[in-house]
Amino acid sequence: MDNPISTRCRSHFWLVVFTLFVFWYILLYVYDWSSVPGLTRNVDTKSHANSSALPNSNSVHVPSHPNSITSTKQGSNASRNVTDVIMEEKEKPTKNISSQKDWIEPIEQIQALEKESEPLLRRNGAENGNKPRESCSGRYIYVHDLPSRFNDDLVKQCKSLSRWSDMCQYMINMGLGPDIGNPQRVFLPTGWFSTNQFSLELIFHNRMKQYECLTNDSSKASAVFVPYYAGLDIARYLWGGFNMSTRDKTSLDMARWLREKPEWKAMRGRDHFLVAGRITWDFRRVIDEESAWGNKLMVLPEFKNVTMLTIESSPWNSNDFAIPYPTYFHPSNDNEVIQWQNKVRRQRRRILFSFAGAPRPNIEDSIRGEIMDQCISAQRRCKLLECKNDKNKCEKPLNVMKTFQSSVFCLQPSGDSFTRRSTFDSILAGCVPVFFSPGSAYVQYLWHLPRDFNKYSVLIPEDDVKEKKVSIEKVLNQIPKSKVLAMREEVIRLIPKVIYADPRSKLEKLEDAFDITVKGVLERMEMLRRGIREGKNSSFDIDEEYSWKYNLFGTVDKHDWDHFFLRTDRGRY
Repeated sequence: MDNPISTRCRSHFWLVVFTLFVFWYILLYVYDWSSVPGLTRNVDTKSHANSSALPNSNSVHVPSHPNSITSTKQGSNASRNVTDVIMEEKEKPTKNISSQKDWIEPIEQIQALEKESEPLLRRNGAENGNKPRESCSGRYIYVHDLPSRFNDDLVKQCKSLSRWSDMCQYMINMGLGPDIGNPQRVFLPTGWFSTNQFSLELIFHNRMKQYECLTNDSSKASAVFVPYYAGLDIARYLWGGFNMSTRDKTSLDMARWLREKPEWKAMRGRDHFLVAGRITWDFRRVIDEESAWGNKLMVLPEFKNVTMLTIESSPWNSNDFAIPYPTYFHPSNDNEVIQWQNKVRRQRRRILFSFAGAPRPNIEDSIRGEIMDQCISAQRRCKLLECKNDKNKCEKPLNVMKTFQSSVFCLQPSGDSFTRRSTFDSILAGCVPVFFSPGSAYVQYLWHLPRDFNKYSVLIPEDDVKEKKVSIEKVLNQIPKSKVLAMREEVIRLIPKVIYADPRSKLEKLEDAFDITVKGVLERMEMLRRGIREGKNSSFDIDEEYSWKYNLFGTVDKHDWDHFFLRTDRGRY
């Protein structure tokens, strides 16, 4: 017969063992160590593109508009690209698709990639990840002090900015919107906000106020910034049957105000730049008909000289340039960026591909319906986050980021226009974007995304999807895992380039989307000045119709992508 004391001791022993096991499991698998300062590796996120973790390939250059895609003559020579996979998939017999568990990646692979990448990231950090310490020579910017009706008053009148939502909530925190905290430990403890995709003008202006090379002497300035909130202005009148004179009034007033300034007369506005935080088509009404869309800001003679920065540019005009949509992440320091990169790098991704969006039944050429059908057919290998009018799940950052963080690939078809904020949400989540047209990103964000698009994304021809010639699931499943991991690592390295840091602080070493944009603007201004000195016209000596091709490839020669940018809808644009 057992001794009661020994029996109790054995019971207590196993209780202690079980308690220690539970405690160990929580520490190892549940607690988010990336949120603990000092425990995150100081890995620079902008390492050189020649990292051995990535495949070598020649860069490809591109500017904006939707449709479908074919392979590029000037593509990669060093590795098989995704277009090759698509063509092979169309010609070869159907292969069996592996089970879902094949896409649940072994943690050892992710850790191996981290280990391989870390020394390269540190070695190349000085080249690509760190802001160079440079003087303000050639970098001075003069900011016009505009009457408040062109900016601040629009923010104060925030209730008039949207017919469907209260925009006032998005104007707080210098345009970042309300702090969303870290629900379900999906984000980080700080740096995350419910940011509206059309708040860029306010965010950019507040960042510009902290720019280190501002000057009150316009004669020293290399560029002149016009803080006119053009997107907030026109948003009041896009819906509701407002007439043309109402839509155009503030734009015409802005042009008149600028013409009278001595800073304008120096180069007739060629050294000026402006951020319009909506798509270019909201400002390009080319016909004076009440039924025509938008205002005519960008077709006014004055603003044809101004460098216009929009969240979507025109492929057929040479003076507007696309810069990233604002995302939900606005870090206050470099360490927050690195913590987030490490978090998404080790994320377990159990879904092959996902789509967050809604169908576009009223757009004849839209492929969204077919994409959603293919996603549903893929069952557990695809996650569909439908953006419905009632209780729209896509309006909640938590739903979007959870979906993208659990996915290997994120589908980015065109919607109402060529581009999507979702592209940058997917990059932020470490999810490889899948495009169906070169106009969705490749010909848009030339300053912020690699011109060799095969390094960070997948391109599937839109026409092939529309005509049911290709299975998205098969194409993505055939990409080797080593290639997928390399693409994801490139996406993660892009994160600093596509986010806007909190205007109330600054990144010390990393360059964000604002820094890269300013650098691009200054380089463009220098190019324009050089052209003037050499007696050239301020615009390119090419037909603007081919500006997408010239900006991307440096030539207007015939190209495989030409059919994507035919102006079959001139009346609309």
